[in-house]
Amino acid sequence: MQKPSGYDEAQASGEFTPVELGGHYAIIKQVSERQSSTGKDMIVVLYDFVNPDKQEGYFARQFNNDDRDDKKWPFAGTKYIMVNDYNNPNKTSKQFKTFCTCVEKSNNYTIAWGGNAWAQQFRNKLIGVVFGEEESEYDGKIRMRRNPRWFCNTDRVATQPIPAPKYLNGVVPAVQQNEAKKESVDGFLSIPDGMEEEIPF
Repeated sequence: MQKPSGYDEAQASGEFTPVELGGHYAIIKQVSERQSSTGKDMIVVLYDFVNPDKQEGYFARQFNNDDRDDKKWPFAGTKYIMVNDYNNPNKTSKQFKTFCTCVEKSNNYTIAWGGNAWAQQFRNKLIGVVFGEEESEYDGKIRMRRNPRWFCNTDRVATQPIPAPKYLNGVVPAVQQNEAKKESVDGFLSIPDGMEEEIPF
């Protein structure tokens, strides 16, 4: 038998390496402006880990190894952020301001506002992203996923704590209740596990 096409690039079963918990150095692949299902303004941020991160190129490898015709950029490499505060649409959300501030500080850059190309200025900008465990339910099954929890400046990646796990409906196993109480709410918009974004770049 001749070696099949794509053999060297294919991933064997059991070789999957999960995202490490805690802070990561990342590069923004794309930002797009969208609207939520209720018509609220939001942005969608696609990113990947970059040197000096230990898992450099993590999401690009997943994307490149996906042999489906309609392959998507990995869900964990995507962050949905509401532009306005959930309770007060006349205020900017804390998460949106945090994202913008982290981009500016990590790149010694000032965001240019207005115009149709606003989102394009974020491409290839550096940022820090912190991962933690989050319980989710999909197709009747409950499991823990490693999801992005918040953004940070790149100079603070190494000192970011591992977030306490988030549980569905706030129900925390008794042995972990004390740690969970210390966790600050990150407030990012929750997106159903099955929802993934195509990578349009």
